[in-house]
Amino acid sequence: MRVVRVLAVYIFSTFYSVATKDETDPKGYVLFCPCMGRFGNQVDQFLGVLAFAKSLDRTLVLPNFIEFKHPETNMVPFEVLFQVGSIAKYTRVVTMQEFTKKIMPKVWPPEKRKGISLISVHLSIFKLFSAFCWTPRRAIYDKEAEPGCHAKEGNPFGPYWDHLGVTFVGDEYFGDIPGGFDLNQLGSRKKWDEKFSSEEFPVLAFSSAPAAFPSKGKVWNIQKYLRWSSRITEQAKKYIANHLQRPFVAVHLRNDADWVRVCEHIDVEKNRPLFASEQCLGEGHHLGKLTKEMCIPNKQQIVDQIVEKVGSIGAKSVFVASDKDHMIDEINEALKPYEIEAHRQELDDMYTSLAIMGRADLFIGNCVSTFSHIVKRERDHTGQTPRPSAFFGVHAAKRNIEL
Repeated sequence: MRVVRVLAVYIFSTFYSVATKDETDPKGYVLFCPCMGRFGNQVDQFLGVLAFAKSLDRTLVLPNFIEFKHPETNMVPFEVLFQVGSIAKYTRVVTMQEFTKKIMPKVWPPEKRKGISLISVHLSIFKLFSAFCWTPRRAIYDKEAEPGCHAKEGNPFGPYWDHLGVTFVGDEYFGDIPGGFDLNQLGSRKKWDEKFSSEEFPVLAFSSAPAAFPSKGKVWNIQKYLRWSSRITEQAKKYIANHLQRPFVAVHLRNDADWVRVCEHIDVEKNRPLFASEQCLGEGHHLGKLTKEMCIPNKQQIVDQIVEKVGSIGAKSVFVASDKDHMIDEINEALKPYEIEAHRQELDDMYTSLAIMGRADLFIGNCVSTFSHIVKRERDHTGQTPRPSAFFGVHAAKRNIEL
């Protein structure tokens, strides 16, 4: 039995076209569940999956993104949030709806539906980047079940595949392939083709994203192909026109209880990367040390840095997005001498907030947050030149890093 187990992780072309109902790709498809974390994490891994599918020369089935709205788990089609045509400039893609309705019955009948194993197991926040062991895993809930992929065990895994109408009939493992899903290793692509030929395996269905988490710098520029849908773009433009004066500073605050718990695990001495921290400290943190101040700055630090950045560009307004406390009253009190105001969406829509922050004259984000990283990557890689961004607490590091 070919075996693989991903252990100790807190996770996760010759032409470009969008497949149509009359086409199937003879080179095969990549299908996966973005089942690790919230939207910021899902997008972070999606960039790696795009690179993986392109390197394998297979068509990527664009995923549904997962919204966790207790007690429901909602599936949001890719095309509701992003432009399919823009992604198709990078590699071959097809929407999930088109795949399940028109293509899946042709190339992936029920008897061939085998899940490719990439299940993540959370051991401890301190084990974020420890060792990998490639064996089938035990089921979490059914202790009597044989080791395997268990691709539909738990939420959101079960609801995701059930939403697509998929029932797996077996497992396949790729742990013996050099580099796993990292196709930069010599001979890796050839091994994938030999072990999982498109003739025998027209669809590689991954139980979670076949990509590193957190993402590495080599895939960050792919963000330029992720363009917001026309609906979200128009909502962002309308909000800016109605509520904000340019130049404006956009701010992203992370301060909900779950985030506070994440930040408690930062070890300044060990200086290990945490979630998106490499966006402000460089890969391997070669630019400085990760501090708790960068992860969860106090209110005074937040207000002081906003005032500083407002003054530096002569801003006339401020936009704030947050997962809990927008601090509008505190920020406006500090901005009184400037005679400008801070604003937030009355009815929060995180996708519109991301689009607004991407269009700001200056952005202040959270160094550790993958949600902030969406904005940072967009500002760095969309347009002729990068647009200015900064991070809370980074100015207080041993090295002064202005991004």
